[in-house]
Amino acid sequence: MLKNKALWTGGFFLLLLILVAAVGSYFPYVKEGLEGKRLIFLESGGLEKAPFAPSADFPLGSDHEGRNMVSLLVMGAKDTLLLIFLITSIRYVVGVVLGAIASLGGRVISNILNVWDQIFSSMPVIFFAILAFNLPLLIYAENRFWIVIFSIALVEVGRVGVTTRDQLTHVKTKPYIDAARTVGVTNFGLAKNHFLPTLLPTMLVNFCFDIGRVALIIGQLGIFSIFITMQFIEVPPGGMFQLVNTSFNWPTILGDARKDIYTAVWIPAAAAFALMYVILTFNILGEGLRRHFSRFGM
Repeated sequence: MLKNKALWTGGFFLLLLILVAAVGSYFPYVKEGLEGKRLIFLESGGLEKAPFAPSADFPLGSDHEGRNMVSLLVMGAKDTLLLIFLITSIRYVVGVVLGAIASLGGRVISNILNVWDQIFSSMPVIFFAILAFNLPLLIYAENRFWIVIFSIALVEVGRVGVTTRDQLTHVKTKPYIDAARTVGVTNFGLAKNHFLPTLLPTMLVNFCFDIGRVALIIGQLGIFSIFITMQFIEVPPGGMFQLVNTSFNWPTILGDARKDIYTAVWIPAAAAFALMYVILTFNILGEGLRRHFSRFGM
């Protein structure tokens, strides 16, 4: 385990990410950076208008409101990670349950998982998301947040379910399973002592890789201005309602990427780097876990 550099590197990157998400928002520098100022009066007598380019005062530049990009990234870390983990967790809970049912002889569920996997393995998730999330029925839905979360999660449930089913079915053919049944081991005992220990390593590795995949998907949605955390608020005068984003999560910073890439490239670059860090962290961690478990033949 000490020689597993990928596992140690991924674990270290993950620790930094958790620290930023957990306590980063309490630092005075971060809070001050959110106050924002659209104009800066220079000592030479001139003035500078936001967004401000990277400098000593703004290490990663500022957004159009004059808010420090470092502060925005730190404040959005918790929401971003919660979204990613929520989507991935729902995917695996549903996928593992359906895969387990299919492995027990649920032929209908098994066929559904096969079709589910085949359909979405041939169609990119981002393509489905853009089509579905721009439908007026979904845009104006009262529970839009949960609908979008479950939609992204369920798209690849088929792949998780098929993997779970195939692995459990393979374990059931092992001689030690027949031996355990012969001596009277209960189904709970089989699940605890044989099925779960065999399934868990693969699920942990795939879960890490899927976190990176989900981070990429929500980043792509942000580029197309499709946000998960949006709601209607009343905008005076006239009492009109407008759909606005309500979070500092990183994909929202990419919402104006197509425009900022020409005028303030540091804004989308900062968010893209943060998402890339998440993807890199969990890909390295997943590879480290894969190497670790492969040493034990898992």
